[in-house]
Amino acid sequence: MEEKLAKYKEMGEAIALYGQVFVYALIILVVGLIAIKVLTKLFRRMLERFALAPNIVSTISSIFYLILLFIVLSFALQVAGMSTVVIQNISLAVGLVLVGIIAVFRPLIPSLPFKVGNTVKVGDLLGKIEGTTILNTRMKTFDGKTVFIPNTKIITDFVINYHFTKTRRINLDVGIRYDQDLAKAKRVLEMIMIEDPRVLPKPAPAVYVLKLGESAVKVGGRCWVNNAKYWMTKCDLTEKTKFRFDSEEILFAYPQLDIHHYGRDSSPYGEKSEDKEEITY
Repeated sequence: MEEKLAKYKEMGEAIALYGQVFVYALIILVVGLIAIKVLTKLFRRMLERFALAPNIVSTISSIFYLILLFIVLSFALQVAGMSTVVIQNISLAVGLVLVGIIAVFRPLIPSLPFKVGNTVKVGDLLGKIEGTTILNTRMKTFDGKTVFIPNTKIITDFVINYHFTKTRRINLDVGIRYDQDLAKAKRVLEMIMIEDPRVLPKPAPAVYVLKLGESAVKVGGRCWVNNAKYWMTKCDLTEKTKFRFDSEEILFAYPQLDIHHYGRDSSPYGEKSEDKEEITY
């Protein structure tokens, strides 16, 4: 009984002596880990501004994270009472091993061609990336569905990242009737794009005659906008084209078929055409 009481007494004295130190070390560790996460995120954003390759950014960020982690762990262990020399030796050995592994093997690991927040099309799925893990990627489609896509499918299938570049081209295609003023239609369509402040001046908006179709002359406007403004700008330009063409009395074409009927005594190439009948569908 006396031996047990002696042990309990020793444990109480140890807790009283070292408990406060361990609490301080734990607080330093928790606060340090939170700070490391924030600083690494800011450091990654800074690297992305230099237009570096994604694998290089990831490698440098990982090394930066490990350096900060070793600093925090070393300081926490030192506060807890561990010898400074032992901490330095352990940190140096583990650090060299991990940095070597990252530097050698990280470029060989396939990376996902997008980041959280990007609008991406994977196969037939289109939506915004909400999160990624080692096994899958979580996508929120524009009709409100949440889809978990295996990363193996993303690596092997085609992927369109609509945020990979800063700008995107808008195709504004319309069809006008053959009897309309083509030059005027081109001028009006060009002015619609130029007058919109969201349209970038370089490359300058341009209008082309795309095709002489069966029922229409296909005219196409081309302009560039910032990626974030693409969808609303495209919708607004389409609406403006309809209203502007109506006000300028430029008639849109629609699918039609002209049937010419000639009388028995007349010829489509002759002068007599009194019995001519024209039907338009």
